Amino acid sequence: MKYLLFSDIHCSERACASIVQRSADFDFAIGAGDFGLHRNGVSATIEALSGIEIPTIVVPGNHESHAELAEACSGMDNFHVLHGSGVRLGAIRFFGIGGGIPVTPFGPWSFDLSDDDAAALLVPPPDEFVFITHSPPLGCLDTLVNQYHAGSGAVRAFIERSRPRYVVCGHIHENAGRQGEVDGIPVINAGPAGVEFIDPGD
Repeated sequence: MKYLLFSDIHCSERACASIVQRSADFDFAIGAGDFGLHRNGVSATIEALSGIEIPTIVVPGNHESHAELAEACSGMDNFHVLHGSGVRLGAIRFFGIGGGIPVTPFGPWSFDLSDDDAAALLVPPPDEFVFITHSPPLGCLDTLVNQYHAGSGAVRAFIERSRPRYVVCGHIHENAGRQGEVDGIPVINAGPAGVEFIDPGD
């Protein structure tokens, strides 16, 4: 299976056009949040991505809420919005959580969760799955330019406990397009340019 992974588009028409154009060569597309910018432009960005015809799994970032993303994707049968929830598409199960985890310093416009609130939503599916999270796990692809680690301890604990096939994240722009690992599990910070990924379990 070939996956086109992307995140942190932030209303970029150019990034949307590139993702749509490339998507036909893949089996699934995964968008790990931040389609809008400061809670604006979410619907326009999803409209710009609506040319994607393959199954597409998305989670909200901190720049749009779960409700805003779900509304923008309403009526798009091939787009599946996850937040503390999962979906099975053929033989592949996906589980996702969105938002800034832990709470960001950006203020009331940011869609955030504490690590404790996130942990309550992180209930592992009953079988093997791909994990999509806007926020990276603590200590993996989470370093800001000032070397501060901004990842989530709850997300990391969930990965270590439930052992997904691989993890897609975004949020930390400094790590866009890079791959790391948690306890041997691949973690990919997708970024707006998009990353081609072939599941090592296939």
